[in-house]
Amino acid sequence: MPTYEYLCTKCGHEMEAFQSMKDEPLKSCPACKRRALKRKVGGGAGLIFKGTGFYITDYKKKSGSKSDAGESKHAAKPSETKPAAAAAAK
Repeated sequence: MPTYEYLCTKCGHEMEAFQSMKDEPLKSCPACKRRALKRKVGGGAGLIFKGTGFYITDYKKKSGSKSDAGESKHAAKPSETKPAAAAAAK
């Protein structure tokens, strides 16, 4: 359920209300008791995925990780495999 921001056009009172999306907007200001409360248009909050079970935390490759560094070292030194292959062929 989202949190909506309200502003009273008569007294300037600002407030937040935790409401369902299906609920009607509030009308009465709790400060001045007038029916001048208007729902503000908000940009919302950014969505943040925390914990396990999300692509960004579980499956994304991290640069410089130990498994990546180990694989790149073996691929970067092909000269190590040539002498062993040459000795086996003799």
